Amino acid sequence: MRFSLFVHMERRDEEVSHRQLFENLSELALMAEAGGFGTVWIGEHHAMEYTISPSPMPLLAHLAAKTSTIRLGAGTIIAPFWHPIRAAGECALLDVISDGRMEVGLARGAYQFEFDRLADGLSARDGGKHLRELVPAVRALWQGDYAHDGEIWKFPTSTSVPKPVQQPTPPMWIAARDPGSHDFAVAQGCNVMVTPLMKGDEEVADLKGKFDTAVANHPEVERPELMVLRHTHVHSPDEPEGWRPAAEAVNRFYRTFDAWFGNKIDPVDGFLEPSPESKFADRPEFAPEALHKTAMIGTPDEVVQRLRAYEEMGIDEYSFWIDTGLPHEEKVKSLELFIKEVMPAFQ
Repeated sequence: MRFSLFVHMERRDEEVSHRQLFENLSELALMAEAGGFGTVWIGEHHAMEYTISPSPMPLLAHLAAKTSTIRLGAGTIIAPFWHPIRAAGECALLDVISDGRMEVGLARGAYQFEFDRLADGLSARDGGKHLRELVPAVRALWQGDYAHDGEIWKFPTSTSVPKPVQQPTPPMWIAARDPGSHDFAVAQGCNVMVTPLMKGDEEVADLKGKFDTAVANHPEVERPELMVLRHTHVHSPDEPEGWRPAAEAVNRFYRTFDAWFGNKIDPVDGFLEPSPESKFADRPEFAPEALHKTAMIGTPDEVVQRLRAYEEMGIDEYSFWIDTGLPHEEKVKSLELFIKEVMPAFQ
């Protein structure tokens, strides 16, 4: 099992500048490369300070110039916000800039807030049809001249300029949860990325089962790869309560997610307060004590033990989701511990 870093700039208030957050992200990515991580992933989100990434492409192009070995993942771009020609060309350009280190993840999208502002109010639930049309169109454009006559997009003969370095195509990943999205991804020969969110390892096993079913249903396709993305924080064994600040931060992250996902309150200059803790009084999975056991939070030995189970389950890539809202210094310490005391157990 290999490891990747999933990272964004994230901001709870105006105390830290965007420029400082950019430098912090760069530092974490360079640490990941030096530590042997296979990929750094950066996604796409709009007009929200708690996940800052209007496009992963300029950030990844910057990292391409600063790195030499780590792969650069756009994970994920939101299908309804991208025209196929633009998606094919920008991804291919990143592949050229990085000399063949680009990977792209695609998703249907989640926040109705973003759809209301970028897709004329299209229901986020309907983003799947854009995803299913975008993936084969991008692949075809990477190969050469292609005309498209679809339900969403129509365009005459065109091609991706430039062409990607990696042939026949760079790796493509699909963010999947339900059986249908797993089946689509495998049928297309795409890798699959999943997140159990605040659920326990039984959810990882369930998502792996959906992936395995899709693989069994498509024997004509070479088995793709499966990635699990999970909030991660490693603390020293010398700090018996070291888990608590991380679990409380992840609790705040999910309450903030809930506020944005609910789409009921207008943000102020890109900020939105987390939903109040009282809203989750009957949701024990949100409690820090529960998140201590479901998120990947623990000492190096505890994290190794859980990751061993993922490896035995057949997970190909574990992605260290470092967006916890903790101060940058705490993220650095956690990543250092993971590199020095967790990763060697899997080499």
